Amino acid sequence: MPDLCQLCGRAEVLTRHHLIPKTRHHNRRNKRLFDRAEVRTRVIWICRPCHSQIHRVLDEKTLEREYNTLEALRDHPDVRAFVQWIAGKPVGFKPKGGRRR
Repeated sequence: MPDLCQLCGRAEVLTRHHLIPKTRHHNRRNKRLFDRAEVRTRVIWICRPCHSQIHRVLDEKTLEREYNTLEALRDHPDVRAFVQWIAGKPVGFKPKGGRRR
C-alpha cells in the first residue's frame, strides 16, 4: 500500500478503490474481458475525499467500462478538476458535500 493518495498525492488515510467495482465482478461482459484474478486485484489506494468524488460523478457501470485504469480516472474532467483543487488543501481537510451526477 502506498503512503500517498494515488490521485491527489496527499498523505492521508487511504482507502482501497476497486477499478472494476465489486458489484460488477459477476457481470458477463466483465468475465469475458478480464481475468478473475485481475478483477479482484485491480485496485488503487486513494484518500476518502478522492474516493467519494469518484463515486459522486461516476456510476459503477461507467467505472467498469470506461474508467477501469488509474490513467482513465485521472483524465475524467470532473475527477481531474477535483484532484487539482484538493491537492493544495492541508492533510485532514474534508470537503463538504458537492455536486451529484
